[in-house]
Amino acid sequence: MKKFEHVNYDLGYSDLNTETTDSGRFYTTETGVKYPSITTVLSILTEDAIQAWRKRVGAEEANKISHRASTRGTAVHAIIEKYIDNDENYKEDFMPNVIDNFLSVKQILDNNIGKVYAQEVALYSDHLQLAGRVDCIAEWNSRLSVIDFKTSKKLKKKEYIENYFIQESAYAIMWEERTGIPITQLVTLIAVDDEEPQVFIEHRDNYAPILLDTIKEYKRRKLFGK
Repeated sequence: MKKFEHVNYDLGYSDLNTETTDSGRFYTTETGVKYPSITTVLSILTEDAIQAWRKRVGAEEANKISHRASTRGTAVHAIIEKYIDNDENYKEDFMPNVIDNFLSVKQILDNNIGKVYAQEVALYSDHLQLAGRVDCIAEWNSRLSVIDFKTSKKLKKKEYIENYFIQESAYAIMWEERTGIPITQLVTLIAVDDEEPQVFIEHRDNYAPILLDTIKEYKRRKLFGK
C-alpha cells in the first residue's frame, strides 16, 4: 500500500454549511454569504436531456437508476478517499463491486498522485459567486491539479462529459481565490465497469469561459425564468 504525503493547508474555515432545497444545493460561507453549488448551476446545461430521459424510461425506473449510480459513485469516492488518507483498513465495509472499481484505478493513483493538499473540501468563490466540494487537490505527475473521481457503466466520450471539466475549472478558480495558489491542470479519472479506466487531462482555461457563460445564464433564469 502506497503512503501518500499530505500537505496541511488552512483555508480559514473547517467546513461550510450546506442545505438542499427544491432549487438545488447552497453553501453558506464563514461570513454568512450564501452561494449555489457548482452542480446546481451546471444542471441547467443538462436538464432538458435528463427530463427527456426520465420521460422515456419512466419516473420509477429513472429514480432506481439514479439511486444506484449515486450510491455506487459515493461509495467509490469514499474508498478512494480512505486509501489516499493512508487508512490501512480502506477496504472494510465496502461491497465487492465497489472494491473492484477501486482496484481498477489503484495503480493509476499510485503512479500519478504526489503530494495531497485537500480531499472532499468545501470551496467557494466570491468572484464566481458559487461554491462546491472538490474531490481532491493533489499533484498529478508533479503538477498541482484538480482531480475528480467518477464511475461509469460504459466508456465515456470526451464531448459528452464537458460538464466534468467545467466543474473542475470552477474548483481550480475557487482554490486559487481561497489560497493564492494557481491550478490549471484538470484530471478526471473514471472507473469503468469491465473496461480499463479512463483518464482525461484538460486545461482550466479551455473551460473557464463556458463556466462564466453558464453562471450568467443561471442568474438570468433565476431573475426571469427559463
